[in-house]
Amino acid sequence: MPARVSESFVLQTYPFKEGDLIVSFLTRDLGKLRGVARRARRPKSGFGSGLERLSHIQMSYFQRENRDLVSLDSCEIVQSQFGLSGDYASACALDFFAEVTQQMLPDAEPAEKYFRLLETVLGHLRSRQPNAVWRAVTYFSLWTVRLSGLLPELHACLECGNWLEDPENPRRAFFNRFQHGLLCDECRRGLDMRNAWELDAEARFLAKEMLRTPVAAVRENGWPDTAAATLCKFLVQRIESQIERKLVTFAALEGAG
Repeated sequence: MPARVSESFVLQTYPFKEGDLIVSFLTRDLGKLRGVARRARRPKSGFGSGLERLSHIQMSYFQRENRDLVSLDSCEIVQSQFGLSGDYASACALDFFAEVTQQMLPDAEPAEKYFRLLETVLGHLRSRQPNAVWRAVTYFSLWTVRLSGLLPELHACLECGNWLEDPENPRRAFFNRFQHGLLCDECRRGLDMRNAWELDAEARFLAKEMLRTPVAAVRENGWPDTAAATLCKFLVQRIESQIERKLVTFAALEGAG
């Protein structure tokens, strides 16, 4: 069968047999795939450094019917993320992007919008603008939740439906990992809201801005650290609820500051 060539991001690699690697990678055209890279761990491997985490590559591979794993032939680097690895916070962000993508996307289902999302946030990380790490992480988390159909209404109470943004009667909004949306101050009192956090108006406005503004242009005049941190916590809880486990990399990311 002739080889396919797909523009791809490397998500994860792990050893397989002697000298081989199993590689999970996201293609622009066919979604997330897994394949075997023969002799990839040997010194003179033809893959070189192209299988590093989140390397943007042109992957050449053979795909056979009724096989879960494709056979990887070679790759050509389009954009390496090696320059980000020297910064601990940026390296944690790379780990976070890779883990979320690996866990959220089903196998072999086209996800071109998600591919473009990765391109966008990685490009922003490389720009090294002020607050680039948390700006990219928050933007990535919001759009991951949005593209997965998990983003609830951020301007209305899940329980009573009351509008949270009424200028004459502004309402506080709260969330925890057991609720699929936001609750107003009145509705949260009748429910088990232990370990609840407030998603204030600034955080909700930031989410609205990120849904309509390129990541590099969001809050150019000042990044709201507290509001962004709360918004990111809310979004990560939505992701963790979907995958039914904690994200290992988010704790490291929080520790990186």
